[in-house]
Amino acid sequence: MTDFPSLPAEASKGIVYVREVKTADLPEKIRAQTVGVDHLYAIHAATGEVLALVPDRAQAFVVARQNEFSPVSVH
Repeated sequence: MTDFPSLPAEASKGIVYVREVKTADLPEKIRAQTVGVDHLYAIHAATGEVLALVPDRAQAFVVARQNEFSPVSVH
């Protein structure tokens, strides 16, 4: 993930990024658990670390908010 020098560090606290990922691009261990699923939605920390994978976009936003994060979409 790219750092944004013009954005103060404290401003990005709590922000997570939601994006669609193809299951074919995931590690084999995870793909084995997603048979029949074409894509999932990943919740990423500002550092790029994947925090969670969920089946749909709406659920990704709900999960993020339930964990006191502010989700934003990434295309």
